[in-house]
Amino acid sequence: MSSITGHSAIDELPSGDGRPPLEADKAGTGRLGDRIFGGLATGSGILVIALVTLVGLFLVIQAVPSLLNNEANFLTSREWVPSGTAPRFGIVDLLWATVVTSIIAMLIAVPLGVAVALFITQYAPGWLNKPAATLVDLLAAVPSIVYGFWGLQVAGQYFEPVATVIDRVLGWLPLFEYTGTPSAKSTLAFAGVILAIMILPIVTAISREVFSQVPTPHKEGALALGATKWEMIRTAVIPFGKPGIISAAMLGLGRALGETLAVTLLLSALNTSSAFSFSIFGGGETFASRIANDAGEFDSAQKTGAYIAAGLVLFLLTFIVNAAARVVIERRKAFTE
Repeated sequence: MSSITGHSAIDELPSGDGRPPLEADKAGTGRLGDRIFGGLATGSGILVIALVTLVGLFLVIQAVPSLLNNEANFLTSREWVPSGTAPRFGIVDLLWATVVTSIIAMLIAVPLGVAVALFITQYAPGWLNKPAATLVDLLAAVPSIVYGFWGLQVAGQYFEPVATVIDRVLGWLPLFEYTGTPSAKSTLAFAGVILAIMILPIVTAISREVFSQVPTPHKEGALALGATKWEMIRTAVIPFGKPGIISAAMLGLGRALGETLAVTLLLSALNTSSAFSFSIFGGGETFASRIANDAGEFDSAQKTGAYIAAGLVLFLLTFIVNAAARVVIERRKAFTE
């Protein structure tokens, strides 16, 4: 009869406590637990989206009144006088300093971080890879203010001769010309170097995790076809890890864009009456350092709104960078599939 009804004899056996088996017993896990977990996961995602949206709305609401009263072009002006009856403030200097220091940091940290990750996962012996990974990860635990003081007191003196050589060789280019900044350790270039050290653990850790997940048959297949170690890495490991490298780079860029304390300690502010310069050996202020330096001046709604408007630009810049990274990663995944 069991074959006719579609039930096996095992289904009709009593459970351990003598009662007939329930549907939850047959499934192995209760459906209630699945619903609870799914609801918590969905709620967490919605909460994150809601928080980001609320932060953006708060910045917009607080910034719009000051922007409407601004007598200068917010995107192109170099003035920063957010108080008074005719406030004039713009972000061109802040945007330039923020972007330049972040690009310098990326140009240094991404290749170095990927190289360190490849060494740890592909070249280092077993007794060395774990300690090396731990030491690199420890860099992320160092407070940013420590990096700032270390740059001022220790690393800056070694950067001075480097800046002198670069200025002597490439000073004829506007990007590398000497601008009269008292010390090379107070320039955009040196701030970018310190930011590179700060984001190096992020790039290295994520790249290392991606490279360690490369399927072994892919690597062994390349070696079996006669590829050298480097050819195997170039054809099997790096292509597999490209989405992870992009994610690591964008996370590091987000950290560099918003870094405050270290940049505030290092950079020397420019006089708004001085001519604008494209040189990376000049001073300046980023969005974060300007807000931190002038935080004690938020004594009116107009001034506070001006600084919030600058923070809104930084918020949008970070959002656009991360959104672009997601688009690139998704297209990469669709192409590989």
